[in-house]
Amino acid sequence: MTQSSAAPAVERRDNRHRYEILVDGKRVGLTAYRDRGEQRVFYHTEVDDAFAGQGLAAQLVHEALTDVRRSGKRIVPVCPYVAKYLTRHEEFNDIADPVTPEVLRWLGTELG
Repeated sequence: MTQSSAAPAVERRDNRHRYEILVDGKRVGLTAYRDRGEQRVFYHTEVDDAFAGQGLAAQLVHEALTDVRRSGKRIVPVCPYVAKYLTRHEEFNDIADPVTPEVLRWLGTELG
């Protein structure tokens, strides 16, 4: 496990359709999304193994969902980690939409 002196920072990378978490300026994790109208569909989250167990995935997802709220969009949690996070953090329930077969078909087309 790698420890750092700098506080982790989360940045939205619209050109890459993801939020990244950086430690000492280095990307150590991400949560990927695609926008579908007013919905931000999260489909994948990962954190480098060297940084596992430090709560970085939770910080990343929390800041990403907070950003979605500020933008006026809604959350669709296709990613299992984001879905699990939402079950433990009910403060985002008011902006969460269910994963539907239509959303999954659309996402499959988007991702090719």
